[in-house]
Amino acid sequence: MSTEHRDHGRHVVGLFGRIAPWYDFLNHFLSLGCDIIWRKRLRRCVRVHQTRRVLDLAAGTLDVSREIVRHMPGVEVVAMDVSEPMLRRGQRKIRKAGKANHEPLAGQPILPVVADGRSLPARDVCVDTVTIAFGIRNIRPRGAAYSEVLRVLTPGGRFCILEFGAGRRKILRGFYNLYLHRVLPLIGRIFSGDSQAYRYLAESIQEFPDAETLCGELFQAGFARVYSVPLTFGIVHLHIAEKATEQGRVEDGTGRRDG
Repeated sequence: MSTEHRDHGRHVVGLFGRIAPWYDFLNHFLSLGCDIIWRKRLRRCVRVHQTRRVLDLAAGTLDVSREIVRHMPGVEVVAMDVSEPMLRRGQRKIRKAGKANHEPLAGQPILPVVADGRSLPARDVCVDTVTIAFGIRNIRPRGAAYSEVLRVLTPGGRFCILEFGAGRRKILRGFYNLYLHRVLPLIGRIFSGDSQAYRYLAESIQEFPDAETLCGELFQAGFARVYSVPLTFGIVHLHIAEKATEQGRVEDGTGRRDG
C-alpha cells in the first residue's frame, strides 16, 4: 500500500472520529431525511442463501446493520468500520432504542468490528452479502476493497453499494452542486465545528466516478454481473455487483440463474 493511501486512511479515521457525535443528526438534516429511505432501499437488495450472514462494511453508526436485523430475522450482521467512535455510538444508539421502545435489537446478532475495508479480518467465502453505504468513496485504492469483498462472498453473493452520484454532473440544474460545495460545509461547521470534515466529504463526492465508470471498475475487479439504479434525481446510486456461482453463473432474487 502506498504512503499516500496510508495517509488518506489515517485522515479518514480521524475525520469520522471527530464528527461521530453529530454524524446521525447531520445525515438526516442535510439529506432532508432521504438517507433513511436510501438505506431502506439498500436493505431490500440484501440476499442470503448459504451462510445467512451479512457483512456491513463502513458500518458507521450501524443504521444499515440495524435495518437488516429488524427486517430479516435470523440473519447475522458483522458490522465493520475503521472508526471505533462511530461503532461505539451505534451500539449506544441501539441500546437506547431498545430501552425506549422495548425493541429486542440489543440481543440481535450485530457484531461490531474495527477493521479496514482493504484488509478484512474474515475468512474466505463467509458471507452472502456485503453492504456499504456512503463509504466506498473513502477507501483508497477501491480495488483492494473489491478484491476483499470477492474473497469473503459466497458464490452467487452480492456486493450492494449505496453512494452519492458524481458531483461533477449538474443535478437539479446545478442547485445540488451549489448545496454540496457551499451549504454542506457551512452547516457542518455550524453544528459540528468541523468545516474541514464536511469540505472533505463534498470534495470526495465530486471526485467519485459516475455510475457507468464504477460499474466498469466492478466488472474489471471480477464481479460477474453489475448494475446501477439512480435514486432521488441521481443524487445517489444503488450499485449491485454479483459474484459468479461455482458454475460461473449468477442468481437473481428469485433463485433463477442467468448464464
